[in-house]
Amino acid sequence: MTQTTSAPHHEDGTAPPAARFDAVVEAAVQQGLLGEGGPVAGFIDTEGVRASVGTLHDAFAATPGVLHTFAAKACSLIPVLRLLADCGMGCEVASPGELRLALEAGFPASRIVLDSPAKTREEIRLALALGVAVNADSLDELRRIDALRNPGTASVLGLRVNPQVGGGAIGAMSTATDTSKFGVALRDAGAREAIVTAFRERPWLTRLHAHVGSQGCPLELIAAGVAQTYELAEEINATLGVRQVTSLDIGGGLPVNFADETVHPTYADHVAALTAAAPGLFSGRYALVTEFGRSLLAKNGFIGARVEYTKDAGGRRIALTHAGAQTATRTVLMPDAWPLRIGAFGPDGTPKGGPVLAQDIAGPCCFAGDVVAYGRELPELAQDDVVVLYDTGAYYFSTPWAYNSLPRPAVYGFRVAAGAGRDRTAVTFATVRDAQSMDAIAAESGLAHADALVERATDRGA
Repeated sequence: MTQTTSAPHHEDGTAPPAARFDAVVEAAVQQGLLGEGGPVAGFIDTEGVRASVGTLHDAFAATPGVLHTFAAKACSLIPVLRLLADCGMGCEVASPGELRLALEAGFPASRIVLDSPAKTREEIRLALALGVAVNADSLDELRRIDALRNPGTASVLGLRVNPQVGGGAIGAMSTATDTSKFGVALRDAGAREAIVTAFRERPWLTRLHAHVGSQGCPLELIAAGVAQTYELAEEINATLGVRQVTSLDIGGGLPVNFADETVHPTYADHVAALTAAAPGLFSGRYALVTEFGRSLLAKNGFIGARVEYTKDAGGRRIALTHAGAQTATRTVLMPDAWPLRIGAFGPDGTPKGGPVLAQDIAGPCCFAGDVVAYGRELPELAQDDVVVLYDTGAYYFSTPWAYNSLPRPAVYGFRVAAGAGRDRTAVTFATVRDAQSMDAIAAESGLAHADALVERATDRGA
């Protein structure tokens, strides 16, 4: 499905982010993508995605041999993954499902990296057969690979280490704490020696991998973890007397600014921090792999949702919308860690004005905590208005929670390009994912086996 609507733009043919998204909301309402028939939907800015990928490549441009992979979990939608592949990205996957999506999206196996702390033998066997790179998460997993590996495999094989440099502001997003479930704990007694031995015993083991965390992790902490990994690679190669470690997977995890429209830190900031912490990292001595996700897509997408009702309770105004925990799960369950900016639009999709009022923006899920924003100062919302949850292009609508059997929302890609008129641009939509149907919900919930637990008369001998 592709549809086009016109909307205003700057004289130079471009529009600032807020104006671009305002135009898209209005067009979505005009075309019926948001409204009675579609009370909630996700939207992806395709040109914004291309621009973000370009910024990433530019930041690393001075360094040869960098493979930038996209963390599939950040937006596990095949059309979005195919767009990223078309932009020159590789793909990092962490499950059989994500691997299937990456392959369907068109990523060559040689540009796919498999990470996971709990890979099955079948997952490893498939990855090795395809030639997908594999980062073992433990010494035990290396021993499993010993038994499964065919010497002729094209897979690059690595070992993930936990540099144990500490956690950031969000514990759940910090993967380099002393007791993290990920990687080989580098500072534990005997671990460093065991890692060197593991490489000595396996000449085919040529990569080190580390990922310190993402949201809430300062650049200095991320850089410290990468520096520890770089130093370990140097130690392994020096001890073995051969350049066995030839590549470093430095993960991703660039934090996103959710407070306003500005992008900071930038990829250039990230490279500067890495250069300061590990000056030799960008010398070309090691091929590099990155695994960015949220930072590429968060600001290139938003959720639009219709206001179904408003009410007052205990002196508080509450707007009940169709965007709640089923799509903004992290924000609802951890509101202080994952706050979102909210926009208010009228039933026609144009921005609301007028005096502001403190309002709670609640979702449709049947539990009291299903609130995406508390006491937010916004123009007074009313039935049939539209709210927008900004900076939700990563994770939010691509990894929905099936609470209350609420349907997965439709997702649309959009472009805002210069149109024929001097003061107008064209907003073009393309369907990325259809809204989940009631039939699909029933099928997913075991409809084909409806009688499986009921004793039928014939089973009772009647």
